Amino acid sequence: MQNNVRAIVASHNQIRTEIVTTYEQLLHAYAIRSICFMEEHGVKAQQTFDGNDYQATHVIVYAGDEPIGALRIRWFKDFAKLERTAFREAYRNTHVLKASAYFVFDHVARKGYDKVITHAQPKYARLWRIILGFKNAEGKAPFYFDGHPEPYLELVKELTPPDNAISVSTDTAVMFRTEGFWDAPSRYEAVA
Repeated sequence: MQNNVRAIVASHNQIRTEIVTTYEQLLHAYAIRSICFMEEHGVKAQQTFDGNDYQATHVIVYAGDEPIGALRIRWFKDFAKLERTAFREAYRNTHVLKASAYFVFDHVARKGYDKVITHAQPKYARLWRIILGFKNAEGKAPFYFDGHPEPYLELVKELTPPDNAISVSTDTAVMFRTEGFWDAPSRYEAVA
């Protein structure tokens, strides 16, 4: 039997991470989540799609034109929370994880946030700590989800917002632009 798993190597330049801005991209993100959570781990649909999708920013990861990973970001007063992180099995490696994570960190910091949190099972929490620099949240007890025998640990990563982070003093036109495309004038902006 021939092995048809496509490996991603460190020099691979076909990985791209994008903020979801189209319905097709959102369907790709949902497909990845369905494969990874429902099919691989037996998570119920009601938990996989829990009602927070309409209040979140979704991220999709592609290898070429093939969707291979997804996550969502929810926004709170003092931090952003990474949730529903999922990668197709053939693409689970540190190169893909780092490429997508650093894109997400830059996006969160550009919005002015200096802290991101996530929750992970112990084996994945170790990966987030070693590869991405997260730390265990102090004073937080592990959390148990229904149907999951292992606890989830809360992890925190400190970020440094850039000088051009979106704020109340940001140019008004920038605030009207599509999420993640703040540096490119939209086609609806009037030329002065």
